[in-house]
Amino acid sequence: MATVSSFEAMPHPGRNDVRQFSELFEPVFRASSLEAQRNAAAALARSPHVPRSVAWFLATQPIAVAALFLGASPTLDDDLLIAAARLKGRDHAKAIAARPNLSVKVVDALVALHQGLPERDVGARSEADAPSQTTGDSRLAREETLRQTLKSLVARDALTRDEESEDAAAEREEALLMRFARLREAKAFSRMLSHCLGSSVWLTNRIMLDLSGLQLATALKALGLHDGETRFALTQFYPHLAGGDIEGARADGVVAGLDAEECAERVGVWIRADAYTQGAAEEAAANANAAAPRRFRASDRRAAG
Repeated sequence: MATVSSFEAMPHPGRNDVRQFSELFEPVFRASSLEAQRNAAAALARSPHVPRSVAWFLATQPIAVAALFLGASPTLDDDLLIAAARLKGRDHAKAIAARPNLSVKVVDALVALHQGLPERDVGARSEADAPSQTTGDSRLAREETLRQTLKSLVARDALTRDEESEDAAAEREEALLMRFARLREAKAFSRMLSHCLGSSVWLTNRIMLDLSGLQLATALKALGLHDGETRFALTQFYPHLAGGDIEGARADGVVAGLDAEECAERVGVWIRADAYTQGAAEEAAANANAAAPRRFRASDRRAAG
């Protein structure tokens, strides 16, 4: 994850950066745990700069690892998507089908793969077959039929996909926060926290500059992290909070007085102020335009359950 985070943090990686990442990624990935592989694939699914060789490598991993990357990565073009579906089969095709704005070419290929039919080249037409208004209408109708057919193939999964993917995303983000805390990667932790909150990195840097640990504890409590995880993060970034009669006693004191609802309200005020003051800033979180931070909604559901 440190390798992925370093690459993801580059707004415009140079040729040498891309080459070095391509060389390092596969052996590091293969040596990692399944959880780390999933986290890496999910993180890289947001990056528009993933090298083509790495994109293909991730797209052809087992579906437990590849699903999120197949469903979201902007670096997968039509040819890579179709090739991955042909090579890996039904589960990968279903993950690809969940992508928004699939091209007609990919839709046609996925439907053909599902039905076991030969694919038709939708782009090959001779001048003699130039469509009239009638054939144009037929083509549009056919494309719509293909889209509806494809939707029907994944309808059962789609009923629960949104809620499950939201919870799964919350779990991945929580795991990444704890991983960065364990490694004491303050910069990567701050960036991940800004993504979870839907804020600018400027806000999360300010939160982490509070050496009392109270602001970070408030933010983590608002996100729904368990008290034990919050205490662990505090002691990693503020070692003086690990002191006391027992290990972590001072961190316990910081966390003990916090109420989840009050923390959520307080952090909501911070985020609104951040959006007002940093609205024109270049560096903003990936989900800054969301109506409400996804993790807040996920933590609400967990509390209700």
